[in-house]
Amino acid sequence: MKSIGVISDTHGYLDERVFDHFANCDEIWHAGDIGSTEIVAQLQAFKPTRIVFGNIDTPQVRALTHENLHFEVEGFRVWITHIGGAPPRYNPQIMPTLKSNTPDIFVCGHSHILRVIRDKALNNMLYINPGAAGREGFHKFRTLLRFNLHEGLISQMEAIELGKRGALV
Repeated sequence: MKSIGVISDTHGYLDERVFDHFANCDEIWHAGDIGSTEIVAQLQAFKPTRIVFGNIDTPQVRALTHENLHFEVEGFRVWITHIGGAPPRYNPQIMPTLKSNTPDIFVCGHSHILRVIRDKALNNMLYINPGAAGREGFHKFRTLLRFNLHEGLISQMEAIELGKRGALV
């Protein structure tokens, strides 16, 4: 079994509570717009971390991360990217790959909208967007996701609120 922590859109701010919420996680997945190489280093020093870059990330952050990650874990084919869209309106650049090589779990960020849903049109693929954990953007609350994967089963999916976004505190 693997416990996964999913985070996105930190935009240069990493709430210290992330380390408490992800303490029992085996891996962290960051879906882009990291905002600094320091956040990449902090997360990688803490847990094994799979990170994609986002549209705000500098060449320095991009050099340490990936545009897309495709991998398998606990019987699931996973794809992480930053600008993925949302069912049924996916990013047109990724839609051909989603249709031809549909993952079991598709993780993206960018929208700052927490959303976890099944897409029946794409083989019941699980779409995951953890919302935004940073202080930049229009979201009202900073959020994370945490769940377990084990032999093709997903369990204990939790949405975690870190509090109100910067200006709203």
